[in-house]
Amino acid sequence: MAKVVVGISGGVDSSVAAYLLKEQGYEVIGLFMINWHDTTGILEGDCPWHDDLIFAELVCKKLEIPLHTIDFSDQYRHRVVDYMFKEYQHGRTPNPDVLCNREVKFDLFLEKAKELQADFIATGHYCRKEIIQINGMDHYRLLSGSDPDKDQSYFLCQLNQKQLAPILFPIGHMLKSDVRKIASRQQFATAKRKDSQGICFVGKVNLPEFLQQKLKVREGTIAEIPKDISIPNKKPSPGKDISPGELIELSKPLPFKNLDHKIIGKHAGAHFYTVGQRKGLNIGGKKEPLFVLSTDTDNNILYVGQGHDHPCLNRYALRIQRSDVHWIREDMKMLTGEKRDYLVRIRYRQPLQKATLYMQDNNMYIVFAKAQRGITPGQFAAWYNKEELLGSGVIV
Repeated sequence: MAKVVVGISGGVDSSVAAYLLKEQGYEVIGLFMINWHDTTGILEGDCPWHDDLIFAELVCKKLEIPLHTIDFSDQYRHRVVDYMFKEYQHGRTPNPDVLCNREVKFDLFLEKAKELQADFIATGHYCRKEIIQINGMDHYRLLSGSDPDKDQSYFLCQLNQKQLAPILFPIGHMLKSDVRKIASRQQFATAKRKDSQGICFVGKVNLPEFLQQKLKVREGTIAEIPKDISIPNKKPSPGKDISPGELIELSKPLPFKNLDHKIIGKHAGAHFYTVGQRKGLNIGGKKEPLFVLSTDTDNNILYVGQGHDHPCLNRYALRIQRSDVHWIREDMKMLTGEKRDYLVRIRYRQPLQKATLYMQDNNMYIVFAKAQRGITPGQFAAWYNKEELLGSGVIV
């Protein structure tokens, strides 16, 4: 009988994943991870892990499977949270959930599973895996979840073939509604529990307060860029090949400090904000909502503009340093000078966007068919061939 260690989070998805694996004849072991103890900045009533552990214990008792608990909090702080603080300090917006999967759930967790002599590990992610053979060797394809409203493949965009090899995704082919029906039929304590929100393993947080653990409050100015401003042409010519020089120009952020603007308020630190952010500016009296267009952390200036269609909020291209380009399917790597058409998303739950990828000596450039709102440095762009996630990289 094959042994599988399931990451039991205290939520409905991992509960049903464990149940399905047991029904399929696996020897199932639950593993609950404690990755965060500090409650600073966490919203009242959103306990980081205590309540989750109680629900995990109830589910494992119901399933009559053992539950192990392990504390990864030191490693999580070092690998995920410290990186997160550093990125915000430099005006970039990291994605801790992507890092958490790469560094903790499918790295430290995998090592612990090996100690328990597991043949496989499993999670409640809404995504799928397929094994194909190329030249007699196994290759693992990471596919979108069947439920279009719950697809979580984006969060796994930094995994590699070694990490994918032992993974099972028992609910990746299911709809969320069907998962809840199974949980209800089995009378799991998690059946009606709400999905977790906020930062992976930390919970729902007041982000500025959370970041103030390490980032200082620095009063700065908020500068508004008028909506009718004339900006350099940043739109690619349709149907034409784009030269390396044009790629550089298309992907460059606008020179905000040189654009017309007026000071309209104060903020507590540009590093507490992110491109596209609407809430937290505390400035009223405008015809349209204000959005963050850019954060200048060197000079501590926040550039904002009215309306989600502000010309400075939408861009056609982005750049990823070649050293930050990651391929899940290494056999699909692009060569220097090559270009390919793929589907791309730059944030979780964003509908896939048509785009062309260009690989140059030191950078990859992604040029979209339509302008994209809020391209954010520090976030991950992930590219797909139909339903298969091929790779990802950090936006510059």
